[in-house]
Amino acid sequence: MGIASRGNTPSTSGMLGSNEGILNKASSSAYAAVNSIAGAANEAARKAKPAIDQVSAMAHQALDKAADAVAPTADWLAEQGESVNATQKKLVAGTCSYVSANPLKALGIAVAAGFLLSRIILR
Repeated sequence: MGIASRGNTPSTSGMLGSNEGILNKASSSAYAAVNSIAGAANEAARKAKPAIDQVSAMAHQALDKAADAVAPTADWLAEQGESVNATQKKLVAGTCSYVSANPLKALGIAVAAGFLLSRIILR
């Protein structure tokens, strides 16, 4: 009923061994290439480390110099800020005492200043 042909089928056992050898050779070559690249990368990193450390040290020195240059200015600004605060407090206290002593005159000055500001702004 069924036709069986036994002698005419190609054998796959010979090809299997050949393919395994090629795969082993290819994977060995790939591993060797990866190891070579990794070794080269490690060597490059080892050689670059002193340069990176030197650049880092130079950057730290530059920042230290900049901070040293800015420190006197920051101190001066802090002193001036205290001086401005003291002047502001004196001005507010003087204005409050003037308004308390001369309420009608202060109201007239406020109205005149508001009128002048409105004219300036509306132009």
